[in-house]
Amino acid sequence: MILSKLTMFLFLMIFVFCGVSMGEVYKVGDSTGWTHNGHIDYKSWSSNKNFRVGDSIVFEYKQHMDNVVRVTHKNFNTCNATTTYATFNTGNDTFVIKRPGHFYFISSFPGHCQNGQRVDIRVLRPTKSSPSPSPSPTPPRAPSSSSSPPTEPITPSSTQAPAPSPSGSSEMLFSIKLWFSMLLIVVVAIV
Repeated sequence: MILSKLTMFLFLMIFVFCGVSMGEVYKVGDSTGWTHNGHIDYKSWSSNKNFRVGDSIVFEYKQHMDNVVRVTHKNFNTCNATTTYATFNTGNDTFVIKRPGHFYFISSFPGHCQNGQRVDIRVLRPTKSSPSPSPSPTPPRAPSSSSSPPTEPITPSSTQAPAPSPSGSSEMLFSIKLWFSMLLIVVVAIV
C-alpha cells in the first residue's frame, strides 16, 4: 500500500515537472497557415507572440506548392534562399527553438517571399521571473558570408506536431496540472 502511494506520488511529480518544461506550440499564420495567398502579415503575427526557448514553430502548407527555408538576416531581407540553414518541404514542419535570438524563415518558391511570405521569430532571453526550460549551451558562431552556407547545427522535426494552443495558455495549463496533481496527492494520501 505504501509502495503504491509512493509510486503515484512520483508519477504525479513527473507529470507536473514535464508540464513546466514543455514549450508552447505556435502555428505560423494561425488557421491560415504558411501561404502566400492569404494576405497574412507574418510580421504582425510574430510580433504578437512571446516566443521562448523550448517552443515549437509549426509550418503547415501545401507540400508541392511551397516550402520553408531558414536563412540569415541578410538573406531574409533580400528574399535570397541560396544560402540556408535548413530547408523544410513536408507540408507540416516543426522547428523547435533551442536558444534565444532571431530565426528567419522564408519561402523559396518564386515570388512568395517578395509577396510577404517570410517571418522573423524573435526569442528573448529568459528572465529570472519567467520559467522556461534551460537551453543547452550553444557556442557562438562567426558571421557567415552569403557565399558559404551557415554552420549552425539545427535539428528540425518533420513529424506531426501537436495542435497549436492559444498564446498564453501554457501558464493556465500548468496551473490546472498543478491543482489537479495536488488534488490527486491529497486523495492518495487519504486512501
